[in-house]
Amino acid sequence: MVMRGELIVSAVQTGAAIVVVAAANLAPMPLWLSLVLHLVAYALVGREVIERAVQGVLHGEWFDENFLMAVATLGAFAVGEWAEAVAVMIFYNIGETLQDLAIAKSRANIAGLMDIRPEFARVVRGAAEEIVSPERVSVGDVIRIQPGERVPLDCEVLSGEGSVDASALTGESMPVLAKPGVQLASGSVALSGLLECRVTSVFAESTVQKILQLVSESGEKKAQAEKFITRFSKVYTPVVMALAALIAVVPPLFLGFDTFFDWFYRGLIFLVVSCPCALVISIPVSFLGGIGGAAKNGILVKGGDVIDRLRAPAAVVF
Repeated sequence: MVMRGELIVSAVQTGAAIVVVAAANLAPMPLWLSLVLHLVAYALVGREVIERAVQGVLHGEWFDENFLMAVATLGAFAVGEWAEAVAVMIFYNIGETLQDLAIAKSRANIAGLMDIRPEFARVVRGAAEEIVSPERVSVGDVIRIQPGERVPLDCEVLSGEGSVDASALTGESMPVLAKPGVQLASGSVALSGLLECRVTSVFAESTVQKILQLVSESGEKKAQAEKFITRFSKVYTPVVMALAALIAVVPPLFLGFDTFFDWFYRGLIFLVVSCPCALVISIPVSFLGGIGGAAKNGILVKGGDVIDRLRAPAAVVF
């Protein structure tokens, strides 16, 4: 998950790069100093992109948006367009920061559902009562649940009577009557009455743990659109690289148009314009945003594939 501190660092780096490149272009100074300032600004906003591009090359994954950005901006430095190289990275960094903010907000909403996790269990051992972690309770143990406490594990009521709020699990707004013989699901909340229950499943197999696992894996189940974009980008990127190379080489060498410098520059422009960053990133972010938005309203969605199917439901059953 993207941390708040990381977002602040990214915003500060982007702001510093804007100030440095503005100073390099507005204040009179020697050419070498201007180059140094542009390199500093480039390092502030482009270091991670270059590192990811290098890692991709080392792992045999050449053609991704990081590689395109690296080639285009380093090429801009090579032809003397320092400010443009930094500007491309600044805009890209701003987009990445906005994306990270959206992801952080969505994941915070999803994490809100994880408040159903019980913190402790009151295990009855003879005449004594011991407060332990739910993970340490075994099947068959007797636990005691007081009003206001969360049911720590799936269990069956042995004695006592009261009402239980299971809305976090079922969405049902009316409390459930708990009495001997009734099964209670972990994660629900006892509203009234002192209940003694026998544990029917360990914490790892309890209802609450299964829900938490679904929440944590909700972003991993990809919709058809996400799968298509993943396949598309693997074909699209090398095609863009080939077209950029043709734009840079064919007109000046074979058609006699302008100079190699001009067409090399146009090839770099084509690389930046054709970079699939927005396409590749926006679809997964939109699905994660949908899952997070649903979580904000207490609705658990198992993954992007479910969001995809919700576009055209045949029927809704309540």
